[in-house]
Amino acid sequence: MFELDGRLAADTFVLGSTSLNRVLLMNDARFPWLILVPERLDVSEPFELSEADQGQLWQESMRLGGAMKAHFAADKINVAALGNQVAQLHVHHIARFHADAAWPGPVWGVGSAVPYEAAAVEALMHELRSVLRQPLSLTEAAQQ
Repeated sequence: MFELDGRLAADTFVLGSTSLNRVLLMNDARFPWLILVPERLDVSEPFELSEADQGQLWQESMRLGGAMKAHFAADKINVAALGNQVAQLHVHHIARFHADAAWPGPVWGVGSAVPYEAAAVEALMHELRSVLRQPLSLTEAAQQ
């Protein structure tokens, strides 16, 4: 049975799921930051997915990036699957702006995460679920 890595579970909120991915919101209010995690056992690299899942991951990643760029009016969407600290395959999608604290460098290692306040994260999650429902066929998931 699929289980989300403990570090991802601790650092994120679950927005919902697609037929392949769990969709997470990173708990860092400095950057609009979503993560796709294929709900497959023992997968740490994209090439370990079946060809069908690889294609679906890519399609969902592109749809997510496009929706984020439009919704947040981002200057750039950073997409990365590093896995140096969390081996479980996960793909970061970060909306970037010329005026953000890390621009033009990567967000990793710049300052400290600023957790969302409860009311703000609930409102953002509701908004994002609405935005992502169509392009990702997002369904709500109640548990991490």
